[in-house]
Amino acid sequence: LGYRLLAAGVILMIGVRLAKVVQKMMGKTFNRMEMEVSLKKFLLSAIYASICILAIFVAAEKFGISSGSIIALLGSAGLALSLSLQNMLGNFAGGVALLLLKPFKVGDYIICGTEEGTVASIGLVYTTLNTMDNRMVILPNGSLSNNNLTNVTAQEKRRLEIKVGISYESDLKKAKEILEELFQNHPLVRKEEGILVFVDSLGDSAVLLGARGWVATGDYWSVKWEMIEKIKLTF
Repeated sequence: LGYRLLAAGVILMIGVRLAKVVQKMMGKTFNRMEMEVSLKKFLLSAIYASICILAIFVAAEKFGISSGSIIALLGSAGLALSLSLQNMLGNFAGGVALLLLKPFKVGDYIICGTEEGTVASIGLVYTTLNTMDNRMVILPNGSLSNNNLTNVTAQEKRRLEIKVGISYESDLKKAKEILEELFQNHPLVRKEEGILVFVDSLGDSAVLLGARGWVATGDYWSVKWEMIEKIKLTF
């Protein structure tokens, strides 16, 4: 019995030591990969726990306890736990997918279904958004990973398109010249990207004109609102 206790103790000590060494090595690897902090902590904890559990299995065999029996017991307990926490595990899996694939990051503005806002934090189970009117929206990661999602700020620039109707009696060429001039004169519209003014459609009571230009993503809404006001006043 003394020999078995000593052998089991040595195995556990070696297992814990090995777990720490492997955890440290993988931590450096994850840092070089610039892995997200929450996912990195989870994976390092999982690696440490896995090696420790393996050492416990090996140590248990020194006392005649079959590792197969332990695995069967843990499997049954794990199945019961997974059934009771099915939704939570789905959100957890979604969180891991989001942190690995990175469809968005903290600070991005996203739209998912009826909810939209700036990403404040990305957890393993929930993602938190701050809306335009400063409400906090907490979304389960399972829904984010399984539904259509729009990352509004993923690109550094956005195309601004404004449409305005004029009467059939109005001077069409003059209206297009005004739109062109307004876009050309705005300091935040990127002239090198090109500006396009066109007749979009002929409606029942108005000719619909369109104008397109490129702006920085962060300037999109301010430029759009300014342009709409200037078009109204100038027309």
